[in-house]
Amino acid sequence: MLTFHITSLGCPKNTVDAEIILGNATARGLVPVENPADADVLIVNTCGFIEPAKKESIDTIFQLSRFKQIGRCQRLVVTGCLAQRYAEQLASQIPEIDFLLGTGDVLHVADAIVGQGPRLRVGSPQGFLSTASTPRMLSKVGSSAYIKIADGCSRQCAFCAIPRIKGPHRSRSVEDIVQEAENLVSQGVIEINLVAQDTLRFGHDLSSTSSLATLVQRLANVPGLHWVRLLYLYPDELDDALLELIAHHPHVAPYIDMPMQHAADPVLKTMRRGHGQRRLRAIVERIRKRAPHASLRSAFIVGFPGETKEDFDQLVSFVQWARFDHLGVFRYSDEEDTAAFDLPDKVPPRESYRRFRKLMSVQRPIARANNRQKKGQILQVLVEGPSEEHEWVFAGRHAGQAPDIDGHVLFSESDVQPGEIWSAEVLTSSDYDLVVRIQGDTPIAKARLKKILPVLPSR
Repeated sequence: MLTFHITSLGCPKNTVDAEIILGNATARGLVPVENPADADVLIVNTCGFIEPAKKESIDTIFQLSRFKQIGRCQRLVVTGCLAQRYAEQLASQIPEIDFLLGTGDVLHVADAIVGQGPRLRVGSPQGFLSTASTPRMLSKVGSSAYIKIADGCSRQCAFCAIPRIKGPHRSRSVEDIVQEAENLVSQGVIEINLVAQDTLRFGHDLSSTSSLATLVQRLANVPGLHWVRLLYLYPDELDDALLELIAHHPHVAPYIDMPMQHAADPVLKTMRRGHGQRRLRAIVERIRKRAPHASLRSAFIVGFPGETKEDFDQLVSFVQWARFDHLGVFRYSDEEDTAAFDLPDKVPPRESYRRFRKLMSVQRPIARANNRQKKGQILQVLVEGPSEEHEWVFAGRHAGQAPDIDGHVLFSESDVQPGEIWSAEVLTSSDYDLVVRIQGDTPIAKARLKKILPVLPSR
């Protein structure tokens, strides 16, 4: 029986594609294995968004190609964003690659596993949009899963190559997404995280009744689903109905992930973001007023071409004012085929790194203070399992922490199981983690976990 192993890099949206590859291949009788040394076929689901991600993808391709000499590997298959963006270059420069497939060719990866089809199969990125009936095999802890509610992006941010890699924005139907959620709940999932390149634009290309608020309301009412979480919200069009759900619905996580990218008007204009700092301040104030208990996450780029010291100081002041619960900071990556690539006044790498470190150092005491305010609060905690960083300690997340990107909740009780949600009192905290004591004798909710095959975690 032909065996295969998949290594998936990049964002949660890529994780979903990897799980579809797993599901489609296993539906055809192919056997997934955890160890690449045991695989007849190796698959790399690449990321090609920024330079560090591209380097990681290429390094992974070379690392796995060694198994063609030292292992049982017969074929090396490369798919994902890097393959979509650089298919010809990869094909000519890395002869070890047997098959290259683009982002719109996910369902053809199983053909490549069995050695069928052309070496290069990189069509339009619009060629694929998953549905509830698309085979999918969960690759991580079964209590939590992602659903990709749309694909592609129709915005034209100057720094971003995603519209070229993934095509224009395309929404799935509300009914189809609800069906997939029900399918996942039947597999034991109790937390669903909604992802897309532009989540807040969901439904704009469908009927007037297909709004994001409508979708979230429908999902929150799915029996057995405990948390619905929203990720990748562009900073506009956050309507009252959606905020009301985030603030008050017991099964909608009080959590808003809204990458703002910068806060200085000159930089925002050059980035083609379509708004200035005044608009961002109004959005933050509205969120804090309408959903005061929601955790607010954002992300910013430092070192964008033309970013002056004054621009960066404005960004620092904005972060100090907004007091985000969670923050991601990224150094600008100069990407060909983007408007920013040809901009003058590039920030030197050393200065970009200094600004990165500065902004992270500004956020750290803010996160610490926000966590300290939670002392004595009773939170709902989803148990994930033994902590990877602390011996004899279990780790989980509360509703204000997303998987993979935020901090953890730590506790010493051993009579809990992964996939259970418990009430817990916050005892103390660190910069990014909380220490809690589990309350009560029975969990609030419990996932029906099934054995799954690990895939390399998202970066």
